Amino acid sequence: MDPIALPLLVALIGVALLFDAINGMHDAANSIATIVATRVLRPSYAVIWAAFFNFIAFLFFGVGVAKTVGSGIISPEVIDPAVIFGALTGAITWNLLTWWWAMPSSSSHALIGGLVGAGTAKAGATGIVWTGLGKTVAGIVLSPAVGLGLAMAMMLVVAWMFRRITPFVADKIFRPLQFVAAALYSLGHGANDAQKTMGIIAALLYSQGMLDGSFHVPFWVVLSCQAAMGIGTLLGGWRIVRTMGGKITRMSQQQGFCASTSGAIALFLATNYGVPVSTTQTIAGSIVGVGVARSTGAVRWSVARDIITTWVFTIPAAATIGALTYGITRLF
Repeated sequence: MDPIALPLLVALIGVALLFDAINGMHDAANSIATIVATRVLRPSYAVIWAAFFNFIAFLFFGVGVAKTVGSGIISPEVIDPAVIFGALTGAITWNLLTWWWAMPSSSSHALIGGLVGAGTAKAGATGIVWTGLGKTVAGIVLSPAVGLGLAMAMMLVVAWMFRRITPFVADKIFRPLQFVAAALYSLGHGANDAQKTMGIIAALLYSQGMLDGSFHVPFWVVLSCQAAMGIGTLLGGWRIVRTMGGKITRMSQQQGFCASTSGAIALFLATNYGVPVSTTQTIAGSIVGVGVARSTGAVRWSVARDIITTWVFTIPAAATIGALTYGITRLF
């Protein structure tokens, strides 16, 4: 490899890890919203709990999502440093904007959008791997729907099982269970989201001829991305925590447990099949599900509408920024 390219490669890996950390900060609300909203843990302790399980997620899952992002969205032949920089710039810019607006958008789909925009700017539509993109787009619809459906079903089962127990006693039972549910969700979040950055870095290394053999994710990349995700989570996206934890619907201990558990199940399924879904959409769907199980009036639909609107614009907005960044980069 040209020695001049090495500093650029290191810098781009640094930008990718910065995105991973911002992803963790932006999406900390996904992991801790329920246990903070139900006052099981103070926010400062909740992010430590979530960050730990974000980091150790690599011990339980493979790298199927990383392979989808690294080689299944844009053709590997199209990827170069300018495409990666455009993708990361699109994702980071959109993440910071939605963080400022306190809107829980999808970091995952911001990254996918940035990658598609930069890749298309270079090679046109022929550079897109349509099967991989189609699987990802399907996840946009399925992940919140699965989370919502599982949360409603679980809430109804829990309500029936504990119908003869007073709310005070039920809260005492579900308080410790929420620790388990939040840990499971953080595992799913750390596995699915950190793998997207792993895929980006591995794709960059592959494009520069620094991976021996076929496309794969080196272990040092796995550890670096899990660590960056955990550090970002420690910073906590407090603006979004307030939106996720209290503005969609008020939650009891039982509802918090059902929302986190159903969201975790949905993430485990997606990660197992290598589908890069939105952890934000998944937990938001689960929170809406537990609210609807109580009453449709228990959900603040105006807030849900604003969140959905942000989701709709995520991929095209990040794609536009990614394409513009790629175009500007090619001028230099």
